[in-house]
Amino acid sequence: MPKQVDHDQRRAQIADALQRLITRHGLEGVSLRHVAAEAGVSMGSVQHYFASKDEMLLFTLEHRNRQREERIRAQVLAGGEPTPKRILRACLVEMLPRDERSAADWLVGVAFFNRAVVDARLAEVYAEGVPQLHEFFAGLIRQAQEAGDVAADVDADHESAILWALADSQGSDVLLGHRSADDAVATVDYHLDRLFTS
Repeated sequence: MPKQVDHDQRRAQIADALQRLITRHGLEGVSLRHVAAEAGVSMGSVQHYFASKDEMLLFTLEHRNRQREERIRAQVLAGGEPTPKRILRACLVEMLPRDERSAADWLVGVAFFNRAVVDARLAEVYAEGVPQLHEFFAGLIRQAQEAGDVAADVDADHESAILWALADSQGSDVLLGHRSADDAVATVDYHLDRLFTS
């Protein structure tokens, strides 16, 4: 009997290989041949699943986003009741490069962002994803306001933008050694504690 191939699993395997290569070499120096070698599959297999490098990049960006969502969900569910504050903290901490895995993820995100500046298809993913995340954050803040955990006069939309910037801006400082990961997480906690004081 021929071995059955799980096509979703094979695409994910190729996407994971691409992410590892981006972490080591950046995005522009990576070819389909490099990805095939890293994934341990043939060049024909990569081309079977992805007609072009751009198609592979788009899938990998979406795959990365799904992986991040799964990690956040697991972290939130492992800690008890999923309150707005705990969900926000999990999202913000996940954005920070705290260890080898999250530092690699941060570098992959930077590489995709740089490519999205000149690639309309990748830019569309960002154009959809970032506003959705801002609205998600704002919705959690409004939910906390209704529960009396955040002051009623807080502007949820502005606060959402501040939270995004707070986590996003610290990544480069952590990777360059200007701040420690613990300091970055402490800053997130400091701001959330101030926000969640009605």
